[in-house]
Amino acid sequence: MRTNREWVLTARPTGLEFENCLELREGPLPEPGEGQVRVRNVYVSLEPATRLRMQRETYGPAIPLGAVVTGFTVGVVDASRYPGLREGAVVSIPGGWRAYSVVNGADARELPPGIPLPAWFSALGHIGISAWFGMMEIGQPKPGETVVVSAAAGAVGSQAGQLAKIHGCRVVGIAGSDEKCAWLTGELGFDAAVNYKQPDWEARLREACPKGVDVYFENVGGAVSEPVYALLNKHARVSLCGLISGYNDPGPTPGPKDFSLFLMKRVRLEGFIVSDYFPRANDAYERLVPWVREGRLKWRADVVEGMENLPTAFRKLFVGGNTGKLQVKVSDP
Repeated sequence: MRTNREWVLTARPTGLEFENCLELREGPLPEPGEGQVRVRNVYVSLEPATRLRMQRETYGPAIPLGAVVTGFTVGVVDASRYPGLREGAVVSIPGGWRAYSVVNGADARELPPGIPLPAWFSALGHIGISAWFGMMEIGQPKPGETVVVSAAAGAVGSQAGQLAKIHGCRVVGIAGSDEKCAWLTGELGFDAAVNYKQPDWEARLREACPKGVDVYFENVGGAVSEPVYALLNKHARVSLCGLISGYNDPGPTPGPKDFSLFLMKRVRLEGFIVSDYFPRANDAYERLVPWVREGRLKWRADVVEGMENLPTAFRKLFVGGNTGKLQVKVSDP
């Protein structure tokens, strides 16, 4: 008899010891109702914003205690009562931290062939949508401009930087190790990268941006961003994708130390949530899917094996332990 396994939130987390607030439970295999599909999940995507929803209401309600942790998955349709999807179809769904998920068929996106499954959480899916609209619609990079990306070796940052490079910009990444910086300037083609853990990193950032900064793709916030703000040019654009440096802090996230420079330099700052752009996903995929197939957009998946390792893998997001998109493989394709 097949059973299901799922990670349930049992307490609000404090710090990074997620094992203390999560419980792996086993139960019966769920049956799909009319218009639904059951999906055997293969990869579970791990997102920094999940940490916020474990704690409190943010752009969505807090995850209730006793509920399965939310998240995106890709997997194989195991049973279908939805005419639009056959058994065996490969889909992306809001499946949560589960081995098997039942969702409405209309919420499942069938994935085209020819692209490795980990790419859907590394260059496409919600990652690609975030990078595309955050960079191209909010950042609006123009040829010859200087673009800085924080958490540049992460999933969204690595894609956003490549998009700016494709559009003729000078691209500078900020990352947390020399190895990550080498990946950015080597394989991904960034013009420069600085390791914010080095004592002279602010000086190196200034050297890498001799003409100032026109677009800042913000993933981190806090102390890492202050030196970037100081370099912003007049009419610069800041695309606010994330503030991961404060996700484990109990209080409000502080703003820039010198907020007046946003006024004096006429800087436009706009935050965005990727779900706002889901209805326009195909607009991004028209460009992104061919570029991924051609190898023009490169990606890296940081894959952890095993359903039981989800909490410890999740911690990697907050200590700089991943390069590329962090995801957990919970079954074979």
